Amino acid sequence: MPAGELVERFSHASGPGGQGVNTSDSRVQLGLDLATTTALNDEQRERALRELGDHLTGTVLTITAAETRSQRRNRAAARERLAEVLRAALVPPIPRRPTKPTRGSKLRRLADKKRRSEVKARRRRPDAD
Repeated sequence: MPAGELVERFSHASGPGGQGVNTSDSRVQLGLDLATTTALNDEQRERALRELGDHLTGTVLTITAAETRSQRRNRAAARERLAEVLRAALVPPIPRRPTKPTRGSKLRRLADKKRRSEVKARRRRPDAD
């Protein structure tokens, strides 16, 4: 990822750290606008926007890291997580191999149809024969 396209914001993180947690901005929010990034070609961009649609705000993917007390380590964790998310989104889907129904499933389907037919036939008015 080009560093110029990443938007980093820092804020107070919850969790351990004692008095220092109230004064240090160790939580990192890393944002990347997928619509304008030069790191993806058009096909990758479309796939990423489609796959990550639920996780986007507009076209911006935001990753938050607040695991450690260190801002530097949280920045590294956020960048690594961003790379993982993008890698997972850009993997092409595995095409489905069409399969035939098994002999047993065909026989069960026909038996169910016959049973249903008999139930409906019993509801009819008897013949005049």
